[in-house]
Amino acid sequence: MRLKRIHVSLQTKILGLVLTLNLFLIALLTGCFTVMENRQVQEQKGQLALDMAITISNMPTIKNAFKTKNPSKIIQPLAEKIRKETKAEFIVIGNKQGIRYSHPITSRIGQKMVGGDNYRAIKKGEAYISKAKGSLGPSLRGKAPIFNEKGEIIGLVSVGYLLEDVKQQIARDTLKVGIVSFIALVISFLGSFLLARNIRKETMGLEPYEIAALYKEKNAILQSVKEGIIAVDQNGFITAMNQQAKKLLHITGSVRHRKVDPFFPCAPLYEVMETGMAKMDQEISWKDKTIIVSITPILNEQGTAGAVASFRDKTDVEQMVNTLSEVKRYSEDLRAQTHEFTNKLYVLSGLIQLGEYSQAVQMIQEETAVLQNQNKIIFDHIKDTKVQAILLGKIGKASEKKIRFEIDPNSDLQTLPDTIKLSHLIVILGNLMDNAFEAVAETPDPRVTFFATDLGDDIIFEIIDNGRGIPENDIMHVLERGFTTKGGKEPRGFGLNNVEKAVKDLGGIMEVQSTPNKGSVFTVYLPKKQEGADQVGHHKSCYCGR
Repeated sequence: MRLKRIHVSLQTKILGLVLTLNLFLIALLTGCFTVMENRQVQEQKGQLALDMAITISNMPTIKNAFKTKNPSKIIQPLAEKIRKETKAEFIVIGNKQGIRYSHPITSRIGQKMVGGDNYRAIKKGEAYISKAKGSLGPSLRGKAPIFNEKGEIIGLVSVGYLLEDVKQQIARDTLKVGIVSFIALVISFLGSFLLARNIRKETMGLEPYEIAALYKEKNAILQSVKEGIIAVDQNGFITAMNQQAKKLLHITGSVRHRKVDPFFPCAPLYEVMETGMAKMDQEISWKDKTIIVSITPILNEQGTAGAVASFRDKTDVEQMVNTLSEVKRYSEDLRAQTHEFTNKLYVLSGLIQLGEYSQAVQMIQEETAVLQNQNKIIFDHIKDTKVQAILLGKIGKASEKKIRFEIDPNSDLQTLPDTIKLSHLIVILGNLMDNAFEAVAETPDPRVTFFATDLGDDIIFEIIDNGRGIPENDIMHVLERGFTTKGGKEPRGFGLNNVEKAVKDLGGIMEVQSTPNKGSVFTVYLPKKQEGADQVGHHKSCYCGR
């Protein structure tokens, strides 16, 4: 059973993360502070006890008291006075044998000092800090020897602070740090709560996983659209662009967060962002293309936050229109074929009604022979039904125009690959044949020959006419868009250009050979296996004179 994924809200994540991090840092810093404070307080108390012990050991009153019969009588009041003023826990002064002359508890005067840490002061004459358990409990002590005028050790001073008092001071300091840390924790909680609420407002209440899903959906939609799409922010920096836009604008690599100006006509974009009014189906020339652009502003509460432009190549639109025109022409060719046979049927009907049976039979036999010969070549040598249909249409058109249209009996063509669509064949073969028909229209013996073969790696189509040919100065321009050698008011010069584009789309090439007043040969080579979109259109057409 598939477990349902649990989504935690962004606000909960931020609060949990901030509180956990702050608690960890506060605990870590408090621990470090406690250790350092413990060490520092002990060092301070120990040094203070040592300084006091050294100072007391050098007092003349203390040294002179050792010469009296009852040193405690002089030392005890003085030691207690100093202890109370300095807030030391105890000041104990004893002789060389460790017998006390002073003590906070009077009853312990005359007893031996406790702790076992007097050796260095009495025997070696050193002043030092020690920790030991005395009669008042564990304490931190400063020890200093007392010397007489001869430099002999006559006693020692021990000044101490109970470790319990030191711990209490550390606890008080730690408590202060804890209070500050708690206040910082409360402030961080409030700050993280406000931050989470602000982020949620900025994301319009969407959680991160919902934003991620929207981002993936947006990318999928952008890449699936056949039009180019480009989005910019209010400063003109690109925020999104799909692959179709990069293809149309010849852009490689990432252009995100770059100025749109070098890549796209920016004037309409800035105008839309300034006015907040959309522009639809604007025709704009950009470098080598004419594109049709629609621009929509991106609006928010503050105004215009950017714009989205969708555009397409006008050439593609024109090519689609031309394809539709060729399909229409193809249907007219079929109509011409139907019209021609209708006329012939009317002639046959008239001959029969007049009783000219022999002429009617002769006409049927002639037509049957021609049709059988043509159909034999078409159906026996041309196996692709799309090419068959086009040829049948052109046969009718040629017959109507009194042009001898021949299919080379050496033709041999199997079913074409699926990559070669009917629309491609209508554009390529339809235009080439129509041009050939027009080229031979004024010749005494108009003749057009069609040849096709798929032997080898290429599919070859060849249309030969015996028309007036192409002048040598014009042969290099016949495939240019809008170029024509024909008169008339209607726009011309698009047919061969469309043929060239269709051939390039299929990864093929086209050769043109012509001799003035003798005719022209148009040969198309289409590869059986497509090399991929990156190879399409890399071939050049070849122009030859004869």
